[in-house]
Amino acid sequence: VAPGAFAQSVWSGTLPPEPSIALPPAGTALPDLGDSSQVDLSPTQERKLGEEVIHRARMTGAIMDDPEVNDYLNDLGQRLVAAVPDSRIDFQFFAVNDKEINAFALPGGFVGVNTGLILLTQTESELASVLGHEISHVTQHHIARMIASQKDTMLMQLGALAVAILAAKAGGSSGGQAAQAAMASAQAMAIQQQLNFTRAHEYEADRIGFQRMVAAGFDPNAMATFMKRLQDASRFSDSAAPSYLRSHPVTSERIAEAQARAQNLPYRQVADSLDFQMVRALLRSYEGDPRDAVAFFDMAIASHKYNNPVAVKYGLVASLLRAKDYTRARTVLAELDREASHPMIDAIAGHVMMESGDLDGAIARFKSALARYPNKMQLVYDYPQALQTAGRAREAGEFAEAQLMRFPHDGPLHQIAARAYASQNMEFKQHQHLGEYYAWQGDLKSAITQFELAAKAKDADFYSASVVDTRLRAVRKEFADEQKDTKNQG
Repeated sequence: VAPGAFAQSVWSGTLPPEPSIALPPAGTALPDLGDSSQVDLSPTQERKLGEEVIHRARMTGAIMDDPEVNDYLNDLGQRLVAAVPDSRIDFQFFAVNDKEINAFALPGGFVGVNTGLILLTQTESELASVLGHEISHVTQHHIARMIASQKDTMLMQLGALAVAILAAKAGGSSGGQAAQAAMASAQAMAIQQQLNFTRAHEYEADRIGFQRMVAAGFDPNAMATFMKRLQDASRFSDSAAPSYLRSHPVTSERIAEAQARAQNLPYRQVADSLDFQMVRALLRSYEGDPRDAVAFFDMAIASHKYNNPVAVKYGLVASLLRAKDYTRARTVLAELDREASHPMIDAIAGHVMMESGDLDGAIARFKSALARYPNKMQLVYDYPQALQTAGRAREAGEFAEAQLMRFPHDGPLHQIAARAYASQNMEFKQHQHLGEYYAWQGDLKSAITQFELAAKAKDADFYSASVVDTRLRAVRKEFADEQKDTKNQG
């Protein structure tokens, strides 16, 4: 998502010098004067706007379909949200399969992180600094504030347009030149105000994000360190141009301010979690040709160039799985099982078994892991899929239904349930769950079709048909509203 429209990028804009603000004495009660931006875009509207963007992103495949990565980002993100309880927003974090180095926040609490950025970070604290910044964009309602600011910009543009019209009526070459100058001035004012407003957003997100990162127990120096690495990676160099007109947002100015914030805090050495290292290894295993990925991890192991021995072996297994070298994958897995216990190891072990034909072993591994890690979505998805592959569709459907009681809005679970019921020729439940899956994905037209088929299914009883009919009416209304909004937006 490009910064400046619906998204506030972690790297968009530059920062003015930090102002000196006299804070009131501790315990002083200040009146809540409200936020004028909320008049232009209420919290409910922010959430709706964010959901619409997420739906479109899902439909285009922009959001990475990897429960391991998304679970980790949500765990890390929620830790940062809880560290400074300044908002009741329900945050959701997700990965975008893109090598570009970027992260962004959408209105309503949706935060996306490109895989390229995750791989560029060298410590978990660095990644936490990015998420803390993006969370702050949301808690400070920067999208709503931007919309509120644009009303003033529009008034300036209209005023300049009136001047241009009057100048044109004056006639002669001087009148034409005056009109052009007035229009150019209006555009310049609009651009300058937008730049200033974006810079203010970035300044505020840096400051509050830093506080959030430190409160969550991460390294205070991580924000400046990562900004410096990003600057070096992009080969950015300062120029004589004003900072607010520089094309690249990460500047020495921003880095210096991050360093200044951390300077007076005590040194804190923070160890990376195994989850962080495992997720980075998994993402690295996805890159390039499978054989090249195997060679990368083999070289890392042989040269002892790795941050964590368990993570590097896990990355090797993931690469071997892609290369379909199941025999060697099993050998490395045996070593991993002796060295560590982790849900990601259980999940990939089950996949190696399943893809090599050992369905009974895969089902047993998934079932055992679920008993220890019942909330790991990769395992929640893998177990019924293994049952389905083994021809145990009834068990797969029952398990999916039970999990939907815990995660009622989980789209992939609805899709798994639909497949299980399709194998049993249970048309009503098949179409009902497919309808929910398409609705979750944002494809409302397909959702309506599936709910209509469910309502007409021969195995639908009166109560079930009534439930689906109610859901159908709601989705039809949502679809009509969506079509109306699209038409109004041209």
